Amino acid sequence: MSVTFTDEVLQTLPSDNEDIYNRDYCLWVELMMQFLQEGKLTQLDIPHLIEELDDMSGSQRDALESNLEIILMHLLKYCFQPQLRSRSWLLTIFEHRNRLKKAFKRSPSLHRYYQEVFSECYQTARKFASLETGLLMSDFPETSPFTPEQFIDIDYLPLELSKGTESPKL
Repeated sequence: MSVTFTDEVLQTLPSDNEDIYNRDYCLWVELMMQFLQEGKLTQLDIPHLIEELDDMSGSQRDALESNLEIILMHLLKYCFQPQLRSRSWLLTIFEHRNRLKKAFKRSPSLHRYYQEVFSECYQTARKFASLETGLLMSDFPETSPFTPEQFIDIDYLPLELSKGTESPKL
């Protein structure tokens, strides 16, 4: 919900968008929305708008990577520490897969980015899994034993990599 500023109120504000941006971010956002809605394109703070849009896109990519790393770490723990499996691990796997599913639904272009960073995120997840389990990084496969397609399958649970036995579905 946006606030509409009358011309009288606008005259009381600093004329420099930079000043408003630095002093009152919320006010700056509301002003930019009003300028866009009213077609006052010459009054837009273009440099900061570009920066904010870039930050928004970066936040979506960061969230995707974080969810990806958490799921990969828990899948590795699931495979390599079957004696410690818990409902909490299954819930974490499901919750973060669900977050990815929603992100892909809102922004289908993120799926391409997901494919690009999958291997890199797997390496980070190996490190996290090593730190959390006390196992050596070399105990985990160097490349992901999970395909990107298996990974986002909401019901997929891997075989125990160390024993090769079937695991139940979520």
